Amino acid sequence: MRKKKAPHHENHERWLVSYADFITLLFAFFVVMFASSQADKGRAKEVSEAVRKALEEGRMPSRIAAILGGAADDTGRGNAMMNGPGGRKVPKPPPAPVNKEVRVVELQASLEMLTSELEKEIKQGKIKLNMEPRGLVVSLRAAAFFPSGEDTITPDMYPTIEKLADVISKLPNPLRLEGHTDSRPIYTARFHSNWELSAARSIAMLDVLNERYGIPRERMAIVGYADTVAIESNDTEEGRAKNRRVDIVILNEPALRSEPAALTNAKQPASAAAASEPTKASPAPAAPSQKGK
Repeated sequence: MRKKKAPHHENHERWLVSYADFITLLFAFFVVMFASSQADKGRAKEVSEAVRKALEEGRMPSRIAAILGGAADDTGRGNAMMNGPGGRKVPKPPPAPVNKEVRVVELQASLEMLTSELEKEIKQGKIKLNMEPRGLVVSLRAAAFFPSGEDTITPDMYPTIEKLADVISKLPNPLRLEGHTDSRPIYTARFHSNWELSAARSIAMLDVLNERYGIPRERMAIVGYADTVAIESNDTEEGRAKNRRVDIVILNEPALRSEPAALTNAKQPASAAAASEPTKASPAPAAPSQKGK
């Protein structure tokens, strides 16, 4: 007769293994805290290095490393202690270089070239050149380039715009086309406000520069200021005439930093955006004045 095997008893002391691991980690934690609080940096480094080696040799699991504030490396060992007080410092990666496809050139030479090419128009008061902190501003007098109250460029001014486009085409700088009017209200079937007229004239200039002279649209942006950026008083006819203008701004590098990213990257298309009134046009005045617009 076979002898019966003794019944297998379940081991109720397996928890001691986990408990021992917990006690070891708790000890390591307090050792690190103690080392961090000591003024003796050399001693703290020795203690931290000793704990790090002990944990590395024991193949510290990644979840334990997370408890201690570190991340596990590809070998499964934690690196929390290596980055602690006195441990090896992991150098931070250098910042990624800024990708600028468009290189901005100095504009003083362009100012001198335009001054020479447009000498006749400048003397006649049709064009004004000015170097500003944001770049080179070519101010086109509206009375010379647009019929009163319209956004169609006068054909006689195409040769002048061609001279300007020839210089612009040799520059990589982005452009802002800014429309301005005087303070007298306008209300026609086409334009219900000076906002619409100023923006429309900027768009008309953009179309001519692109379609006739090949200036890429992605280099340009348009804005309509209406009468909000006057350069002279609107109380006189002479002042109002100077306020009616389209400014072509050749942006320099400081101004370029505040522009949308698409304008600084030649590979990305940029849409021309005009500033216009966010609300409905105000009712037409009883007798709106269109003269000189």
